[in-house]
Amino acid sequence: MGEEKKTLVEILEEHTPIDIVKYIDFVHAPQCGAISTFSGTTRDTFDGKAVMELRYEAYVPMAIRCIKSICSNARMTWNLDLIAVAHRLGPVPVSETSVFIAVSSVHRVDSLDACKFLIDEIKATVPIWKKEVYANGEVWKENSEFLHRRSHLAGVAQDNGGSSFGRTEERHRKSCCSVKVRVDDERTALTNANGAGSGQAE
Repeated sequence: MGEEKKTLVEILEEHTPIDIVKYIDFVHAPQCGAISTFSGTTRDTFDGKAVMELRYEAYVPMAIRCIKSICSNARMTWNLDLIAVAHRLGPVPVSETSVFIAVSSVHRVDSLDACKFLIDEIKATVPIWKKEVYANGEVWKENSEFLHRRSHLAGVAQDNGGSSFGRTEERHRKSCCSVKVRVDDERTALTNANGAGSGQAE
């Protein structure tokens, strides 16, 4: 079975819950002794404010392309069999799952490490945006992975005389995407020449 058939990536339409069993079943294989998963769910508070729901938007074609690239990069680092990634769009109420990842491997260390790598890279680079809706307002949020990546790239640019095309860590070179800016007119997203995204998940 080729890599394409061993990787399932889905960006789900609004009001479509994530079928966790479906993705666990996809990665199940008799030759694998481990299945590692990550489930990102909406929590009910942030900085003392009551969260009503999260709302997600995405540049879907690029998001799918980036996630598949991240999965390919994970395969180059760890001995993995099957990978499944699903992300919801639209409103995600408290306690419901917004992003789910499942990875199978012969030995647990590969799938465990790869699962963390996958969610970190998705949140840092994939063009999916998150809005937190509170009882008294709402705000678009940038997660810590994206902020760290942006800070890292700014430091690299400074070290290389203002150019962002310098040496970076191997893990960051593997990412399909770099920094992307969201223009909050509800419709327009500006991307850099590499077509990158700020990962906003869970």
